[in-house]
Amino acid sequence: MSETTNSKIVSRVVDLNSLPPLTETQMSRLEALENREIDYSDIPPLTDDFFKNGVRNPFFKPVKVSTTVRIDADVLVWLRKQGRGYQTRINAILREAMMRSL
Repeated sequence: MSETTNSKIVSRVVDLNSLPPLTETQMSRLEALENREIDYSDIPPLTDDFFKNGVRNPFFKPVKVSTTVRIDADVLVWLRKQGRGYQTRINAILREAMMRSL
């Protein structure tokens, strides 16, 4: 693990391939968590009615990636004829196809 400092900012780089071994205390705590029994009996099962009222997280914003895609000219003309935002429409069409395939 290396450490760099610049004014009040501290950053650390951890090599995940050579982590220090866990201590006995850490191992016993992990074993206690692994063997823990959790009582779920007071939690009602989630039914389809529960999910009917669900809404998409309004704060979720997928990461956008710039890419080049080759599409047929007539498809591009059709998308652009609908007005501004043709790239957003392409994304919506692809997302709908993705969700149907899951």
